[in-house]
Amino acid sequence: MRGIRIDVRKAAVLLIAAVVLAGCDGTEQAEPRAQEGSPSATATPPSTPTPAPTHRKLKPGAKGADVEALQRRLKELDYDPGKPDGKYGPSTQMAVWAFQAVNGLRQKSTLGTSFWKALDAPEKPRPMAKKREKDRVDVDLKRQYLVLYKDGEPRLISHISSGSGEYYCAKDRGATVPRCRYASTGTGDFRTGRRFDGWETSPLGRLYNPVYFNGGIAFHGALDVPAYPASHGCVRMPMHIAEYLPDLLGTDVPVHVRRPR
Repeated sequence: MRGIRIDVRKAAVLLIAAVVLAGCDGTEQAEPRAQEGSPSATATPPSTPTPAPTHRKLKPGAKGADVEALQRRLKELDYDPGKPDGKYGPSTQMAVWAFQAVNGLRQKSTLGTSFWKALDAPEKPRPMAKKREKDRVDVDLKRQYLVLYKDGEPRLISHISSGSGEYYCAKDRGATVPRCRYASTGTGDFRTGRRFDGWETSPLGRLYNPVYFNGGIAFHGALDVPAYPASHGCVRMPMHIAEYLPDLLGTDVPVHVRRPR
């Protein structure tokens, strides 16, 4: 009988141990492995798309690398903002005006989204006359810009300020009495002629490096070249451009002046 009782105890101990082991396996069970190819095995956290590069709004007085990039881009497109120094000054402003005029944008100082889009996909200036000589100057009086062509391609696009249309009286050179007229820049087809190096004093003021193309009407540098027609009839242009214009523009070069719709 004692042998039988001992065997019963042993059996009970073994049964309890089996139950304990079974309980550990249930409470500390590892996470089930995902099947290969299942969503949980291959999915990765969604990546945040990189935003497209944007341009900050620029206005005169701004400084920085983006201003210098703007200047270099304008220069690349044959506009002349002056030295690419990263400063949004008057020279850059006048190049911006010319670009806006050619691309049909409203001329304003602050540059926003529409300007940057146009700068990425710029338009070419449209010819002013049916006759398109390879070397010529086209003047758009409505939009206030000129284009100097060399070998059939734009070499320089500049902002200008032409005749204001105001009525004024002044003495002509050598005259004794004043003559009254309207300050206008006549349209038509002309050719470049007489020129003067440096400042020339005329009855109506001082002209820097003038290149005449229609009697007393000339392209010339001026200290004031506003965004609107303001001259007595000449075609004012920025001083830094007038410095080298005579070297680009020879004598007897066709000039087409128009006021397109």
